[in-house]
Amino acid sequence: MGNKLKGKDLIKLGFPKNNSINIALGQISRYRKREKKERILEEAKEVLLSPEKFQGNAIWGKVAEGLVKPVEVKMHQLRNTRVPFSIYGENEIDEQAKFQLYDALKLPIAVQGALMPDAHYGYGLPIGGVLATDNAVIPYGVGVDIGCRMCLTVYPIPLSFLKGKVHQYENILKNHTKFGMRETHDKKQDHEIFYRDEFNEIPLIKRLKDKAFKQLGTSGGGNHFVEFGTVSITEENNEFDLKIGEYIGVLSHSGSRGLGANIAKHYTYLATKQCPLPKNVQHLAWLDLDTHDGQEYWLAMNLAGDYAKACHDNIHDRIAKELGAKPIVKIENHHNFAWKETIKGKECIVHRKGATPAQKGALGIIPGSMTAPGFIVRGLGNTESLQSASHGAGRKHSRKKCKEKFTKSDVTHQLNMNNVTLIGGGIDEAPMAYKDIKKVMANQQELVEVLGTFRPKIVRMNS
Repeated sequence: MGNKLKGKDLIKLGFPKNNSINIALGQISRYRKREKKERILEEAKEVLLSPEKFQGNAIWGKVAEGLVKPVEVKMHQLRNTRVPFSIYGENEIDEQAKFQLYDALKLPIAVQGALMPDAHYGYGLPIGGVLATDNAVIPYGVGVDIGCRMCLTVYPIPLSFLKGKVHQYENILKNHTKFGMRETHDKKQDHEIFYRDEFNEIPLIKRLKDKAFKQLGTSGGGNHFVEFGTVSITEENNEFDLKIGEYIGVLSHSGSRGLGANIAKHYTYLATKQCPLPKNVQHLAWLDLDTHDGQEYWLAMNLAGDYAKACHDNIHDRIAKELGAKPIVKIENHHNFAWKETIKGKECIVHRKGATPAQKGALGIIPGSMTAPGFIVRGLGNTESLQSASHGAGRKHSRKKCKEKFTKSDVTHQLNMNNVTLIGGGIDEAPMAYKDIKKVMANQQELVEVLGTFRPKIVRMNS
């Protein structure tokens, strides 16, 4: 029952000869091509007669919008001046990353920006870039790995276990964590996230449900990891009621897997079509939050963020079960996301692309590298940094540079010196690829205060 619906069929129904026809044909060919032409034409007629009833509808909402209040597609130019911004640890940041931020600060929707001390060059916004915008979301300002985040659980297990049972702990990571494109858990687990409306109502998300189910509790490649290490609590007044001292901890870093990557790709494409920009900044194309696509991306992004959290919860639950212990503390935070926050008395969209939320009292974990400590922090609510801090040490050398510059034995030497066991991991993730985390922390003393540290001991990454 091939559906040969054409533009002239819609014109015959009474559709105006404008972009609403192209939108309708696009939506039908993407989501309804297996259905009978008559049935689709009946629905199209209803949309034409009462478009306001269909606004927000997963398939017809975009067509209804085209009939009621079409999205204005026009070439946007950058402003001549930048909106206010702050840069932390300026001397440690490469010029390219700064120029990326400067371009973003000239967007017509920009309100305020900041660059964190771990910043380096990225796509669209630099990694470590923070940008507040007016009622618009930039898919590439959030990034491809939506909801990429940190999660630390702390256990009431004596530290001596980490030394005495090192092989047992290695096996827990080998057997109960999965990495990269192909590995998934043999025993799949269900989760309440899969019963969310978005998985039924947004066509793109519906198609990704099976993949998301298979990948639950897995981690990506690149710099994603799960590791055992020692947690040192150094601040007596902490939110966890933990005494100053040392504990065993599990730290994970990963995001929303294939679900987030596909959402990013789809909505970035839509943004570039709706929001033409000069070529050098086309990656900063945005979606107006008053449009169908803007609203849909916002829902999809939040779902991907919650899915990323579900993945971490699953990883930590599996490990806790193997340890035979319940965590006494859990600290977690997104660092690739967009939030609605009040900036100078006005609601804005704050994009953090590789930056940790640091509102007053907000808890977070900022990792170092596989041989350097991570830091448990409490936000100071600094408005100049848009209440943000770094998301790690930040790269000093690109992946390509690492492969040219370092050898496997260089990495092994660093691991041995720091008494760290590595399972998987490539030269592109060498500890030497990263900036000095202590310098980064020194450059953000006005953004966060340190409550404790996490030192990696057994690290598992994609092999």
